[in-house]
Amino acid sequence: MSSRTFIIQGIIVLIGLIFTIRLFYIQVVNDEYKRAAQNNIIQEIVDYPFRGLIYDRNGDLMVYNKPVYDLMVIPKEVDLADSSELIKLLGIDHQTFNKKLNKAKSYSSILSSKFVEQIPNDEFAKIQDRLINFSGFYPLPRTVRGYNHHILSNTLGYVSEIDRRELNRDTSNYYKPGDYIGKTGIEKEQEEILRGKRGVRYKIVNVQGVVKGEFSDGQYDTASIPGQSIQLTIDTELQSYAEYLLEGKVASLVAIEPGTGEILAMVSKPSYDPSLLSGRDFGKNFDKIRKDSLKPLYNRPLQATYSPGSMFKTIQSLIAMQEGVLTSEEKIRCDGTLIGDHAPPGIYDVEKAIMLSSNNYFYKVFKRVIEQGVHDSRYLDSRVGLKKWNDYISRFGLGHRLGVDIPNEGSGLVPDVKFYDKWYGENRWAFSNIYSLSIGQGELLVTPLQMANLGAILANRGYYYTPHILKAIDGETSEYLAPIEMGIDSTHYESVINGMESVIKRSAFRAYIPDIAICGKTSTVENSQGMDHSGFMAFAPKDDPKIAIAVYVENAGWGARAAASTASLVIEKYIRGNITRSWVEDFVLKGDFLDEDQKKALEEMNREKAKAKTNNPL
Repeated sequence: MSSRTFIIQGIIVLIGLIFTIRLFYIQVVNDEYKRAAQNNIIQEIVDYPFRGLIYDRNGDLMVYNKPVYDLMVIPKEVDLADSSELIKLLGIDHQTFNKKLNKAKSYSSILSSKFVEQIPNDEFAKIQDRLINFSGFYPLPRTVRGYNHHILSNTLGYVSEIDRRELNRDTSNYYKPGDYIGKTGIEKEQEEILRGKRGVRYKIVNVQGVVKGEFSDGQYDTASIPGQSIQLTIDTELQSYAEYLLEGKVASLVAIEPGTGEILAMVSKPSYDPSLLSGRDFGKNFDKIRKDSLKPLYNRPLQATYSPGSMFKTIQSLIAMQEGVLTSEEKIRCDGTLIGDHAPPGIYDVEKAIMLSSNNYFYKVFKRVIEQGVHDSRYLDSRVGLKKWNDYISRFGLGHRLGVDIPNEGSGLVPDVKFYDKWYGENRWAFSNIYSLSIGQGELLVTPLQMANLGAILANRGYYYTPHILKAIDGETSEYLAPIEMGIDSTHYESVINGMESVIKRSAFRAYIPDIAICGKTSTVENSQGMDHSGFMAFAPKDDPKIAIAVYVENAGWGARAAASTASLVIEKYIRGNITRSWVEDFVLKGDFLDEDQKKALEEMNREKAKAKTNNPL
């Protein structure tokens, strides 16, 4: 009997101990029940800040905020008996409703999560008065980006919900699931300035979810702080006009103010309407844009690389003169036998060689730079010459990023000694292997931004400011860095610039404007995949320059046609404010840039492609 009593007492003690441990766990260790209880009376509502506005250089509002609403849900408080009426109100089906509710439950049954996101303001106005009838649901105000001008998409970038990878990389611990973040472009680069700081409000609610007042008179509430507004260097009118000219083309354009490095326009075509990547249809629109074979998301002015072509001859002249292996007045006879050339045989100096773009002249000039007789061995001599040449080229901002304040800038490619050692073997290459660099071809690659910056260097006669797009933050002007010098005497620039002015008067006549002295250089960029690309770099006016520009139009043939015509119209628009040469504008808008010989070559190329495809269908 005493043994049985002992066993019963032991069981009672054990059960009591189990209940005591469980009670301790519920009340002290695990706060889920505490939060569940508090959630019946206290609701935490996040106040998302207004994202900073974006203006252009003239104070024209470009990007603003549009109100939307996320419908939040606390699964534990949902009365499923009301679901049919709510489903009808939201315009969804039962399957979608259950899927969304189950997703919310998997996150937490007692914490709120998004049920329907980004309900437009006009739609929300139709349902807001009736939402009070559905326990467990409440609206959360948010904003999405709106656009006054449907331009500059690739540079502005877009904002969307933060993903898990970005959350894991957030060392500041600022972001939470459901937050929006700048993904690309200016929105990403200036995220910390634009985002602001979220706030929190605590509301007392009853068991039906009806708000009864502020918790503790709001003493624990924190106000959201709006993001700072920024002003860009972009000229909206100029940007709109440049995009209008290049619509329907695969092209890049960058315009810079030489005296400051401020980017006036940056066009990437094809592009997309920025409003498509804002709002509740973001996912559907993004997927469609991403799959477009013409890559509208690709920011060509920063990321695309091309051979500079004949534009590069301006640099070759300056390096040779600074090195003392050439003078501006020196006459060099060219018979046209060293390298393929459209310039006629004859006697050339720097100005004439730039004007007629003599390949044979620059072949000889580059050979003098590379082979300076430092070593008896032409291999060793070429190594010394190329190293010295590379140093100059780097000063011109080629072969590396310029440091523009927009993400994903490309560096291009300038081959050096290591490059050719890997390609040919150490001390097994010489000038004869690299002479195509003399005319801006071969392995040399540049970005349109780098070529526009070259225009700024020539305009300034020997220096540039790092190209940038941020002009001011909340009205306070950003200071740009000190000028970067080329280390080339300013006297050497005049013959090059005079030659560039002659280019406009002689070969690029579509770019000629009688009362605006444009100095430019055309490039017909070799393209192994199809018709050559049209390239052009320029600045204007010749004295007291206001704009430097570079344009590439893919598969458009001669640089003097598509690229030069487009650039001259943008120059005229910026300097004069209107266009006086409607015939040039019509020529660019029509987009028929190839001459008869090029059209025949293109037809033959297409026939060969079709024939190859027929013979090899795989």
